[in-house]
Amino acid sequence: MVSVTLVVLAAYVALRTGRAEDFFLVQVFLNAASALAWLASIVVRWPLLGVVVGLLTGQKFRWRRDPDLLRAYRYASWPWVGQYVLRVVVFGALWLAGQVLVLGIMRVALTWPLQAVCVAASWWILRRTLPADHPGLRHPREPAA
Repeated sequence: MVSVTLVVLAAYVALRTGRAEDFFLVQVFLNAASALAWLASIVVRWPLLGVVVGLLTGQKFRWRRDPDLLRAYRYASWPWVGQYVLRVVVFGALWLAGQVLVLGIMRVALTWPLQAVCVAASWWILRRTLPADHPGLRHPREPAA
């Protein structure tokens, strides 16, 4: 339902401005907002990757008490910031150039394929960042008292 609403909003923007490339403005702004949200989550030490993985694995927010997991999620969240920044740069440049067809192609190319790369990169970073003796994502350690 959210996707349909966003498409309707994007179509409305393009209809109002009379410029086909403005259909992609909503996408540019959403990617900019997402980049800022992921960046802010890293800065305030509530990395969104940790929030998502914690909820998906049933750990909720216990990972925050484990300094190793907190650090790993902070590092592994950076690819997500990067993907949104990349989209803003690419979509923004193409929007400024009025390249509607290329915008459509890049919209497809920079969605699921790029997210798959982010998942793989985040997993790789998580595995490399956690100490060898760490019990894993499903088993946060309590800090030593």
